Amino acid sequence: MMRTREVHLAAKGRLEIVEAVLETPGPGQVLVRNRMIGLRAAMGLLLTGGAPGMPAYQAGKALWGPAVGEVVAGELPPGTLVAHPLGWREHAVLDTARVRVLPAGVDPVLGLAQAELAHAALTTAELSAGETVFVSSAAGSIGSVVGTLARRLGSGRVVGSASAGKLSWLTGQAGFDAAFDRAEADLVTALHRAAPEGVDVYLDLTGGAQTQAVIEVANPGARIMAIGTLDSHRNQAEIDLTTLITKRITLRGFTLRDHPTALKRAEREIGAWSRRGLLAVPHTAFHGLEQAGAALAGLLDGAHTGTVVVKL
Repeated sequence: MMRTREVHLAAKGRLEIVEAVLETPGPGQVLVRNRMIGLRAAMGLLLTGGAPGMPAYQAGKALWGPAVGEVVAGELPPGTLVAHPLGWREHAVLDTARVRVLPAGVDPVLGLAQAELAHAALTTAELSAGETVFVSSAAGSIGSVVGTLARRLGSGRVVGSASAGKLSWLTGQAGFDAAFDRAEADLVTALHRAAPEGVDVYLDLTGGAQTQAVIEVANPGARIMAIGTLDSHRNQAEIDLTTLITKRITLRGFTLRDHPTALKRAEREIGAWSRRGLLAVPHTAFHGLEQAGAALAGLLDGAHTGTVVVKL
């Protein structure tokens, strides 16, 4: 057994670092020393009661989330870099089936970014050369990689929406051709300016009024990949089914687990691009487990860009 530190949910939603004792890994298990944990906006829901399919964090227990670490002992060779779901702690003992070995030479941040999700959504939407891609919540973990990925997959123009303070970052550092404020009073006009030739593929991370704006601006045969609903609870909008039908727009709910073939292609191509230095992963980094709570608070307040990681 060994001692480690974990972040627990305490009373009244507070986070606290506590010491914990880890068992020695048994058959079919590995002990991992975490090097980096990833934070997600969805963790705000887990702290406040959860959501369908997303059980809430439990008081008195360690939080969980994506992490990348090195194998210390167990069924895999020491030093093997792996991604796994037991973040918010310095060490973790897991069944080997729950870890994903990361390819040699790949940026470890890729293990926490959601590049595979974005890539698989684009290929499942059958993105064609020269088409225009739009992604909402473009400065977040998923959206921020679309500027590069869509271009690698042949897009002619990549457009994103975000809060006003992040627009110059999207076009200056994240590879987007144009970006507009998600709080624009007239989203249809804003999207027309950003995508004057219409939208062909929309990665929908928010739902709400932006989805209807896309239907208005979309080209015939456009594909909408519904991935998230960040804005739906506060920004309701009725979908115009008549326009959807007239334009022959496909609106499809997308989860990565339903597309194993697309995931394998994503892992292969993203790994190759990363090794060649062709795929930067926009991220904001913090250092030390003590910074994890403040980093999450900033993420939930919209203060950060890209994938938010805490290096341990």
